Amino acid sequence: MKPALIRLHIAVFLWGFTGVLGRSIDLNEGWLVWWRMLLASVSLVILFGFQQKLHRVAWKDFFKIAFIGTLLAIHWLLFYGSIKYSNVSIALTCLSTAGLLSALAEPLFFRRKINFFEVLLGLFALGGIAIIYYSNLHFSVGIYIGLLSTLFTVLVSILNKSIVRGYMPETIILYQLPGGFIGLTLLMPLYEQLFPAVKHLPHGYDWLWLFVLSWLCTILTFFLYIKALQKVSAFTINLTLTLEPVYGILLAFVLYQENESLSSYFYIGFFLILAAVVLQMYNLMKNRKAAGQCH
Repeated sequence: MKPALIRLHIAVFLWGFTGVLGRSIDLNEGWLVWWRMLLASVSLVILFGFQQKLHRVAWKDFFKIAFIGTLLAIHWLLFYGSIKYSNVSIALTCLSTAGLLSALAEPLFFRRKINFFEVLLGLFALGGIAIIYYSNLHFSVGIYIGLLSTLFTVLVSILNKSIVRGYMPETIILYQLPGGFIGLTLLMPLYEQLFPAVKHLPHGYDWLWLFVLSWLCTILTFFLYIKALQKVSAFTINLTLTLEPVYGILLAFVLYQENESLSSYFYIGFFLILAAVVLQMYNLMKNRKAAGQCH
């Protein structure tokens, strides 16, 4: 296996691990994300400072990148909120629809034709979510929040694609994480008023898991992902990213025995979503081969 592919799989596995870590940290979702972004931002600025990669950008560009970073912070907040109100498996299953939702949303943003096959797959995945919802009604709030989290991650992905050509990837993450931290900090008084927290400071093992979340699952995964992008095709990356919820759900089953709290219909719904994702990847591969033959 190529080193780039190994790096990519490590990054995807660590992303899948974030859900398990979120359940382990004894803070509410707002303060969990606030501490994650603070530690990651400070560490990133120090790291790039030593590497002399602190490049300035214009103020208007900073606000643009910081806005996307704030949307990313809201996505994380909703994702961990989904875990707190349901469990890791439910939150990751909702997140696994992101690729299909992106396939439907991108034509609206980039003015491309809507692919009706992708719309059909989207309905297929929606059927999977419906089965999970009606067979796990005690997790309904977590499912609502998880789907809203998915909408935000798709929005972040689309907006990042619109600016990625104008900046180096290091510049984007350098300003996106601290910018998102600033945006989240401005929102925290309102969030604290709506959802008052019992605890604001991490304690004990919370510090360890937060550093793992910030250093390994945020900063390290970014560098692994960027390195993989230089060697691995976009199709392979998209296909590998579909393993993120699979890794996370398996970890939740092993570490927290979440399978014991899920109905048997959860697996039917999850496999419907997974089948839709696989068919989407197959469709991309077929179109890629057809384009290659035309050239």
